[in-house]
Amino acid sequence: MPQKKIHAIAIHSCALLVMLGTAPQAMAQVATTRYPNMAPIGEYMMTDQGAEIALARSAAPESISRDAEVLVLGRHGFETAVKGKNGFVCIVGRGWSSAADADYWNPKVRVPLCLNAAAAHTYLLRVTKITDLALAGRTLPQVNEAIAAALAQKELPPMGPGAMCYMMSKQGYGGDSAPHWPSHLMFFYSDTDPAIWGANLQGSPVFAVADSLEHLTQFVIETPRWSDGTVDLAAIAVPAGTAASPTHEHP
Repeated sequence: MPQKKIHAIAIHSCALLVMLGTAPQAMAQVATTRYPNMAPIGEYMMTDQGAEIALARSAAPESISRDAEVLVLGRHGFETAVKGKNGFVCIVGRGWSSAADADYWNPKVRVPLCLNAAAAHTYLLRVTKITDLALAGRTLPQVNEAIAAALAQKELPPMGPGAMCYMMSKQGYGGDSAPHWPSHLMFFYSDTDPAIWGANLQGSPVFAVADSLEHLTQFVIETPRWSDGTVDLAAIAVPAGTAASPTHEHP
């Protein structure tokens, strides 16, 4: 099958980076990679579990993340480190699910996400399945094929109503293609036309990328502040809508 990325956040990272104006060279950087092979599993893990918990929680404001369940990466996938009370689940994504293709095996990638209950029961299942496959040594094409099969066989559910996640951490590392994402929210829908939100239009603060193979549409809205309440200076430096264009397409 064509080597088309159809999984998790990484599927749209390059398109969204261009839309958000954060990495003008991201598309070119995807063509080559400094990480052609899997590193030792230990390099993808954080030795300080407390630090990983804190990083995961930094994805959302403390009023949300303090009562969230927190998953940390173990040698065989994500494991529950803290049980939650509000339905949210916070994790730190790695390169195979939360970065551009070139950073698939980059062991330095650390992307905090905090998903609401609807996303935890649907979108997160894709992230954890990809993680399990990657930790088993599956390459990007192999993961693409496995996820495509799981979607076709309905082993992975459609997005739940209201599924979304917070990505408001000013910590973490998005990879060589995009070291630092701007503060933003993501909303997940199955087979939805971006036009219903007015996404990608001049002056619109909403960016979106739809993928028919994954039956997934991701809407992105930048936020002016980080999860700790400080101002995201990069977000306010670019007027709303100037980075988006309806001609942008994901690779």
